[in-house]
Amino acid sequence: MGVLIETRHLKKYFATAKGQLHAVDDVTFTIAEGSTMGVVGESGCGKSTLGRTLIHLLESTDGQILYRGKDVTHLNRRELAKLRHKMQIIFQDPNSSLDPRKTIESTIREPMKLSGRYSKDEINDRVDELMELVGVDRRMRRAYPHELDGGRRQRVGIARALAMSPEFIVCDEPVSALDVSIQAQILNLLQDLQEKRNLTYLFVTHDMSVVRHLADNICVMYLGQVVEICPAKEIFKTPLHPYTKTLLSAIPSTDLKNQPKRIITRGEITSPIDPKPGCRFASRCPYFSPGCELPQQLSEVCPGHFTACCKVRDLNALPAANVTA
Repeated sequence: MGVLIETRHLKKYFATAKGQLHAVDDVTFTIAEGSTMGVVGESGCGKSTLGRTLIHLLESTDGQILYRGKDVTHLNRRELAKLRHKMQIIFQDPNSSLDPRKTIESTIREPMKLSGRYSKDEINDRVDELMELVGVDRRMRRAYPHELDGGRRQRVGIARALAMSPEFIVCDEPVSALDVSIQAQILNLLQDLQEKRNLTYLFVTHDMSVVRHLADNICVMYLGQVVEICPAKEIFKTPLHPYTKTLLSAIPSTDLKNQPKRIITRGEITSPIDPKPGCRFASRCPYFSPGCELPQQLSEVCPGHFTACCKVRDLNALPAANVTA
C-alpha cells in the first residue's frame, strides 16, 4: 500500500490575548492507503484540530500536508474544491452537524448538487444507493433529523460524507455521542465501508477500547504534540511513553480478579499557550529528570515504533501498564 496522507512538522496555532495557543505542534506522520490511523489523547490535546487541519477546515500555521506525495498545504479556491471531493469528515455530534431545516434526502443530495458533476437523475439514484449502503430506509427520504434516532442521524452523516466518493475520511469521534449498542453498529458500518471502498480513515477518539479494534496504527497526542506512534497491537503490548501508559491504565477491565493498576498523575498541566521547550508531560510525569526540560523528538525505538521521551531506554526496563482485553 502506498502512502495517501503525510504531514511534515504540521502546526496549527490560535491567537489569544495571552499569546499563541499551540493546538497542533510539529506533527509528523504518514497514513497508508486503505488503513486507519487512530488519534488518541485526553480532551483538549488537539486531536480534532489535527483532523480539521488535514482537510482544510482549518488552515495550518506552518508545516506541510501531502496527498499522494503532492503538497496540498496551500491551495487556491479551485484546487481546494477538487481536493474536498477526495477528503471528507464525519462529525462527532449528528444533532448539530445536520441542518434541522433540511430533509434527509436534501442533506445527502447537497454535496452532489453543489459539485455540478451529476445530473438530477444521477443524484436521485445516488441518494437511494447511499441510503441503502448506510442502512437508512428509503421511506426516511422526506424525514427531518429530529424525527430520527441518534444512530440513524449518524448514518445520514456518513452517507453525506460518502456522497462525493472520497478516498480519505476524518472520523471525529463519530460514536462518542451514541449509546453503546449503537456505537457497535456504526463501527461495524465504518469497517464494512472501508473494505468495500478501500477508504482511508483518521479516527479521532478518546476511547482506547474503540480504537484498539479499528485502527491499524495509533498516534498518541498530548497538548498538541505526538508522543508515540506505532501499530495498534503493539501499543497495547509495549507502551513506551509514560503518558501512553497512563492512558492505558485507565481502560476498564471485565476481569475482576486482575484489575489493571491505575497510574495517577499529579502536578499542574502545562499551559498550551506559548509553552516552553521540553516535554509537556514533564510536570506530571513520575519519571521526570532534568533532561526532560530539553526539546523531545520522536525517535524510532524499535521498527515502526516511535516515541518522544529522553528516558525511553531506561523506562523499557519498567513494567508496562497491565492491559486486558
